[in-house]
Amino acid sequence: MVAYGDILFAAHRHPPVPSATRPQRRPARNRHRKKAALWSTNIIGPMSKPDALLVDVAALVESGHSNQMPLTVVAGGAVITGRLAPEAVWRQRVSEVLADSARLSGFSAMFTTAAREDGPPAHLHFHVARILQGTVGIPETGGMYRVAIEDVSAWTMGDFSYSEH
Repeated sequence: MVAYGDILFAAHRHPPVPSATRPQRRPARNRHRKKAALWSTNIIGPMSKPDALLVDVAALVESGHSNQMPLTVVAGGAVITGRLAPEAVWRQRVSEVLADSARLSGFSAMFTTAAREDGPPAHLHFHVARILQGTVGIPETGGMYRVAIEDVSAWTMGDFSYSEH
């Protein structure tokens, strides 16, 4: 867990490397290579195995118990905040938005077909969601985002809202 202000993130951390498999100390002439390797280490990246608790949250939303679950995730370095919806509800809303567009209405039908597979959910479906960029949420009115659970590197219950003050 990583605390940031009053928000608690469940962050994936890489397991410690056993001392027997650690690289041996290299002579001073290779010191620059060692530094380069440290900079490329991924501290918070996609989870090697999706967080079981997050999968359980997504499954509860998918079961239809809630479409108002506020959630904030970090995926691919982006912070996405909004409310989770069941996939069927999310697909219907996306379909409606596309159907109302003169240029994109042809894509509407592909979102009306049920594509739910058996097993645990693999994606989070956000509505009224924003990608946080500094002090701005994009788009301001909220959007529809689908995020692969395996790409989530940190998450917290709740969403961020902005005020004009």
